[in-house]
Amino acid sequence: MEASRMNLLSIADLSVNDLRSILADAARVKQDPGSVAGSLRGRSVGLFFAKQSLRTWVSCDVAASELGVHPVVIRNEEAGLGTRESPEDVGRVLERYLDLLAMRVYEHEHLERIAAVVDMPVVNLLSDREHPCQALADLQTMAEIRPWAGTVLAYLGDGNNVANSLILAAAMMGVNVRLATPSGYEPDTEILTAAGRHASVELMADPLEAVTGANVVYTDVWTSMGQEADTGLRRRHFAPYQVNRELFGLAASDAVFMHCLPAHRGEEVTDEVMDHPRSLVFQQAENRLHAFKSVLLHLLG
Repeated sequence: MEASRMNLLSIADLSVNDLRSILADAARVKQDPGSVAGSLRGRSVGLFFAKQSLRTWVSCDVAASELGVHPVVIRNEEAGLGTRESPEDVGRVLERYLDLLAMRVYEHEHLERIAAVVDMPVVNLLSDREHPCQALADLQTMAEIRPWAGTVLAYLGDGNNVANSLILAAAMMGVNVRLATPSGYEPDTEILTAAGRHASVELMADPLEAVTGANVVYTDVWTSMGQEADTGLRRRHFAPYQVNRELFGLAASDAVFMHCLPAHRGEEVTDEVMDHPRSLVFQQAENRLHAFKSVLLHLLG
């Protein structure tokens, strides 16, 4: 990887070897954090947030600090991305101060416009199109339980940014993916096509069919930030896709449950599944820290 040229706006920015290497280093860093402590001392990264954040903000800030990187948190209230200043001008200013810019934005186009004019790595911390850093943590978590190759992942609900990144990353590692979504909520067709080149990817409407015999059952909120006006409609459309005890019981006997958080308990998942002994949701949250360390090491090392 060439540090000054590579971005992580999408899982598609990574080759299979890149992805495998980042995930291997994330696992290594988790097991021996001292081996990389302070290894990027003297660097500075911007953590830009146009949306609310808990796991992403804290995990990225701590990851950077433990590597010796100075994290600078930038709130859009001050920056005015796309309103007070154009994305290009924001990027050109920040690259004079920073070695890497990681951004949580509403519009993926803003990431692309900034990446096109700066000579530092740009990382997507969530956009309306993808959430690649979450997918890295998800794949790291899966590998802690079972090998990727041959695993069946059932994703239920909205084919959103989380789904787009997860589908492609999982397929690239040999995971077979089943997606159950209501009509009109399917993931990006380009993502589905790209993922299908690596593993089996099945799109279906029936959540029972998707979950039966699956090794991993994954869901996300029905209404993401910025979609609040559609909450009532989405609840009606997604109600059959709730992961409850009965639905989870159709999965393999050792199946695990995953969710990127935050969860709307009682909507997309019930308490008994969220708090199930085979729920990995907080393990996923922890792995956001280790996965982001690995991203920084690959892009700045």
